[in-house]
Amino acid sequence: MEYRKLGKYGLKVSEVALGGWLTHGRTLDDSTTERIVRRAFELGVNFFDSADVYHGGEAEKTLSKSIRGLPRENLVIATKCFFPMSEAPNDRGLSRKHIVESVHGSLKRLQVDYVDLYQFHRFDPDTPLEETVRAIDDMVRQGKVLYWGVSMWPADKITEVCAVAREWGCTLPVSNQPVYNMLQRDIESGVMGACEAAGMGLVVFSPLAQGVLTGKYRPGEPPAEGTRGSDQSSNMFMANHMNDEVLAKVQALSEIAARSGCTTAQLALAWCLRRPAVSSVIVGATKTDQIEDNAVASGLDLSSEVWSEVDRVLS
Repeated sequence: MEYRKLGKYGLKVSEVALGGWLTHGRTLDDSTTERIVRRAFELGVNFFDSADVYHGGEAEKTLSKSIRGLPRENLVIATKCFFPMSEAPNDRGLSRKHIVESVHGSLKRLQVDYVDLYQFHRFDPDTPLEETVRAIDDMVRQGKVLYWGVSMWPADKITEVCAVAREWGCTLPVSNQPVYNMLQRDIESGVMGACEAAGMGLVVFSPLAQGVLTGKYRPGEPPAEGTRGSDQSSNMFMANHMNDEVLAKVQALSEIAARSGCTTAQLALAWCLRRPAVSSVIVGATKTDQIEDNAVASGLDLSSEVWSEVDRVLS
């Protein structure tokens, strides 16, 4: 496993991170999650991503059980807030009240004294940026949060929040967590540049397009039983990719991967990591062999000819 700085900052994260958006506390039992987390750690993964809203806090609780006994100083634990955690009017958004209470709630569920990276899950148009920035700065000064970042924020708001933090002498955001993969490249037109200008690292999620870029789904064939594509409760995020045109491209990518001596998933992860702005790719896993396969993408060195061939397929 290789490591990269989180943007311009000193924190180093594994190039491949493990997330729990659709798995931790939801589709996996605690013992399976623990096996996957500990195998990831053995492979050099130090970056584990969660959020308070993932399965109503259960993902954080499951992650807590999985990291119990691991050296805290060797872990980079990330979580998030923004989305409603109850029907209460203040239990949502990025107000000072919600941020402070959300930090304390996550610390309790994770059973840790501090969170390494605390991220704002979406931009909140109902709260002044000054209030949000000063609230998270207080959490940093109290030692409950070491670094903070954003997730899925537009480019102009990333630039604006950095300006507000500088104006008030507050801790600057260090990262942004957007969706990014071979099939979803919207951030290249603005967000990526805004983050680079601010010195923020990108920790991208869905780098395998919810599993489409593993090559296991084939044009003209229904998703196999037991795959995410066949799970009506979680495959709604894949809908735009589950068509024969896209799946045919993925099969062509699989042929390139095979000739290059790697799996389709490794090729897709390495494609993201070839961007210097990307600090880490966040993957999910339901089996240990999936994280074992994904981890190989770290440091994978493919020729410019391979990437040119990939570009031709994607165009």
